[in-house]
Amino acid sequence: MCGVAGMVSTASPDPAAVRTMCDVLAHRGPDGEGFHTDDHVALGMRRLAVIDVSGGDQPVFNEDRSVIAVFNGEIYNFPELRRDLLSRGHRFRTNGDSECLVHLYEEHGEDLVHHLRGMFAFAVWDAGKGRLLLARDRVGKKPLYYRDAGGSLAFASELKALSAIAPGRGEVDPVALHHYLTYQYVPAPWSILRDVRKLPPGCLLTWQGGRVQVRRYWELDFTPGAVTSEQEAAERARELLLEATAIRMLSERPLGAFLSGGIDSSAVVAAMARLSPKPVKTFSIGFEDAQFDERAHARAVARQYGTDHHEFVVDASALEILPTLAWYFDEPFADSSAIPSFYVAQLSRRHVTVALNGDGGDESFGGYARYAQMARMEKFRVHTSLRPAVKHMGRSLLAVAPACSKRRRAGRALTALSETPQRRYARLMSYFMPEQKQDLYAEQLLEETAGIDSYELLDQAFRGSRAVSRMNQLMDVDVNSYLPGDLLVKVDISTMANSLEARSPFLDHRLMEWAAGLPAELKVRGGTTKYLLKKALRDWLPHEVLYRPKQGFGVPMGHWLRTDLKDVAWDVLTDRTAVERGLFRPEAVRTLLKEHQAGEDHARRIWALMQFELWHRRFVDQPLPGSPTVDGQPLRRTG
Repeated sequence: MCGVAGMVSTASPDPAAVRTMCDVLAHRGPDGEGFHTDDHVALGMRRLAVIDVSGGDQPVFNEDRSVIAVFNGEIYNFPELRRDLLSRGHRFRTNGDSECLVHLYEEHGEDLVHHLRGMFAFAVWDAGKGRLLLARDRVGKKPLYYRDAGGSLAFASELKALSAIAPGRGEVDPVALHHYLTYQYVPAPWSILRDVRKLPPGCLLTWQGGRVQVRRYWELDFTPGAVTSEQEAAERARELLLEATAIRMLSERPLGAFLSGGIDSSAVVAAMARLSPKPVKTFSIGFEDAQFDERAHARAVARQYGTDHHEFVVDASALEILPTLAWYFDEPFADSSAIPSFYVAQLSRRHVTVALNGDGGDESFGGYARYAQMARMEKFRVHTSLRPAVKHMGRSLLAVAPACSKRRRAGRALTALSETPQRRYARLMSYFMPEQKQDLYAEQLLEETAGIDSYELLDQAFRGSRAVSRMNQLMDVDVNSYLPGDLLVKVDISTMANSLEARSPFLDHRLMEWAAGLPAELKVRGGTTKYLLKKALRDWLPHEVLYRPKQGFGVPMGHWLRTDLKDVAWDVLTDRTAVERGLFRPEAVRTLLKEHQAGEDHARRIWALMQFELWHRRFVDQPLPGSPTVDGQPLRRTG
């Protein structure tokens, strides 16, 4: 994996011990080349070489070595930053983007982040002030963990790296677990460990004299802007996408694109084809189950643009990578689309080092089916006084209705209508509903999470939104929750595990800021999602790609858990090791498994429990050092 890591302390450790820590971080020899050490700071990193391959070693320094930085990610506007800094008299030793950080810090201090266009997690040490600055990019493409131990602060891009340089208690945080079971990921600022936190997206952390301060430096403003005409807005959308794609095609290594067959990845491929003198290399994942297979749509786009197209079919045998995923993800992560994401990254890496993707298009232009679903439900308003009765009716139906029946669907609809719009959306985003967690938890976990409402996280996001329409509110909430907590984690880890760099034109902050100001009716209109984007892409993409129902990048997990994965699920969740943890009621877990076999859809909940159990066995039950093995063979270390 690639990333940054380091430690600062108010104490004065043995310099030799600090150098040893640097050697561990770098996976280098005992000479510690490429690292700066003094009596209270050590910084290190590993980074995939894409820009300035021959001269991009880190850390980087200013001219008198009083400012040092380590960096993970890419700064796409570094050529213009470099020219400006040179004109101001700064001297550079390298030709890459990393060195811009130390000189930008000299010019702007903490405000350097406002000059960066890209994805990043970095650390800057100011020796003169004894101050450490950590920063994470605006939307959270690159991760950053830290442990504040009072007089010292350790940080790293990976939880396993943090545990290696600054071992902690290794105890599961029950509140983080509580949130994970709701959302399928551990939301920032929590991590799955009690004494470790994640720096949220768009935030800065400063450490000085043992004191930590975190502040947010960027957030989207969904206040509607002026739109002269739909045609003008569509043209502007194309311009911004082309420009965002162009700056992400700068690379000294081979470059391609993920092509799922959906609108967003297809739009990126179309933009790349307009900008590239050679055929674009494209990569798709398919399934034997036609319900989840989008290869035909990907092929239509590949044929239209004459791409060098590659495919891979995923079946249940692909689940042999489960130990691999548990190792790389560091925390429990229950989005099953991590499986095809890992395989498309693996396929792509055989041909390229950089791959562009369509992440972010749904959040900016209103692409999720749940947005249209919420719009329909807004028409059926239930008076506050009637909500308890409607909820009772819904839950009564759910208690007696057979699995997959019309009565059961009616029960779900009534239950949803009895909630406020904010809570209705939270339930749509849930893996385990609050009442389901109550049934699942053993007594101790119930006590440790008493009074903790996971939905309050989304309530806070709704309250903090400046959007005036419900649809833009939903997109704002997703940008601050689902996007960084789930989608970006999945893609960053899946690609970095395969030494592949993923770049996302739709996540360009200038494009996102413009899209945020669009009126909601240009995003979701009636039952049509991505209304404006589809209009903008009419001349770029086949009609059947633009106007087919959204599939999503899913896997047939429900079927697998009734067939190939059935025995694995029972073994992992009901054996002595799992039961003796005392976290969940064994009879509740068995009920989930039995009901799923009988036809009820508990796939997401079972998968979430499996991923937590596999993570726990790898990171808590076993000693951390060393990567896992598959069929007795060690996994390849990458980075």
